[in-house]
Amino acid sequence: MLTILGFAMIATFLVLIMLKKMSPIAALVLIPALFCVFVGKGAKLGDYVIDGVTSLAPTAAMLMFAIVYFGVMIDVGLFDPVVKGILRFCKADPLRIVVGTALLAAIVSLDGDGSTTFMITVSAMYPLYKRLKMSLVVMTGVAAMANGVMNTLPWGGPTARAATALKLDASDIFVPMIPALAAGLLFVIALAYVLGRRERGRLGVLTLDEALVAERETETVLVGAGSGTGKSPSRTGGSGPGADAGRPAEDETFQGLDPHRETLRPRLYWFNAALTVTLLTAMIMEWLPIPVLFLLGAALALTVNFPQMPAQRARLAAHAENVLNVSGMVFAAAVFTGVLQGTGMVDHMAEWLVGNIPDGMGPHMALVTGVLSIPLTYFMSNDGFYFGILPVLAEAGQAHGVSTVEIARASIVGQPLHMSSPLVPAVYVLVGMAKVEFGDHTRFVVKWAALTSLVVLGAGILFGII
Repeated sequence: MLTILGFAMIATFLVLIMLKKMSPIAALVLIPALFCVFVGKGAKLGDYVIDGVTSLAPTAAMLMFAIVYFGVMIDVGLFDPVVKGILRFCKADPLRIVVGTALLAAIVSLDGDGSTTFMITVSAMYPLYKRLKMSLVVMTGVAAMANGVMNTLPWGGPTARAATALKLDASDIFVPMIPALAAGLLFVIALAYVLGRRERGRLGVLTLDEALVAERETETVLVGAGSGTGKSPSRTGGSGPGADAGRPAEDETFQGLDPHRETLRPRLYWFNAALTVTLLTAMIMEWLPIPVLFLLGAALALTVNFPQMPAQRARLAAHAENVLNVSGMVFAAAVFTGVLQGTGMVDHMAEWLVGNIPDGMGPHMALVTGVLSIPLTYFMSNDGFYFGILPVLAEAGQAHGVSTVEIARASIVGQPLHMSSPLVPAVYVLVGMAKVEFGDHTRFVVKWAALTSLVVLGAGILFGII
């Protein structure tokens, strides 16, 4: 019964948010509360929620201060050279813009943190999508898939969890998987090319003059204060699937690259660059817990760049909406995860899945693990999958002569889809900053992300890695 109710709860949540019958926050809170009552454990709902909030509180704190830190770095112009380089490459061409989104997300993902990747990518690319009236779900989908492939880096999380759970060396898992992961990243870039061609066809081809006008307009968008009243330079508006998904109204504020904005601090550029490199190094080397690092970094960045109290308050107010949206979503997700784990639904779902693996598939447990990792890492946290289910799969594989390291390698192929899971806090940073409905993002990305995961798995089998 718990197995059925667990799958029913997840299905109900996904259907309601994809059909936009409920907001993600409301669905994350009310649906698990209702199913907790169905399970007969309504009296323990408070305990489950507190446990979920306690486990996700460090993540919420990290996201809050990471948003403030990188928001300040964007305000002061730290990423302007990178963004301008991407803009020069894109040249107001929808095809180049979508490919540029994939490349930028993949490059920035080297820091191992999805939230920072999405903040930088959206801040850089949003003005271009806005000005050309491109589909914003294409931007969020491509960024999420590129980051999902790169999330398998040893310091990104999943690989380290797999190594810890199975007592392996992370390099033994990751290094042999590089060709398969490279194939997955190439597939994302190829998909970005196809989606970019579709956007180019929908919007029409710009003349040289129109492209120059669009580029000029994009580079003068006001950071957090743009009026956004300019019209798209494209000659055909188009209304293809997802064309208007999550698109903000023309008078909404958005971030960009005004070279004359008051928040620029050119004299402090190298200080801010050194601070960011130090922060990312400390995060990778685990000198301090990540929430503590971002808390200290945000405080230091504000103090040095904006020593006056009114200026500091203005910067905090400028990023307050993003902070509130993301932290609220994380704590709402804590209700969902708390009920799933507290009632035992996750455990029963995992046992049912593992128990239904045919005996004849025993010698192919690496393949089974790779296939199962795609839906399981979407419907549950990485901790739940890697520490709860992976050891069971590895033990079953060992019984049929399949090496533990192959099981571990197969377990990371589901990450391109995992990064769009409603249980991943970083995805709310992505859709929040891009002003895209979570349901629209989910409806667009699930099929492509699942296909990307299958490409990684297929490449791993083809190259003899799995």
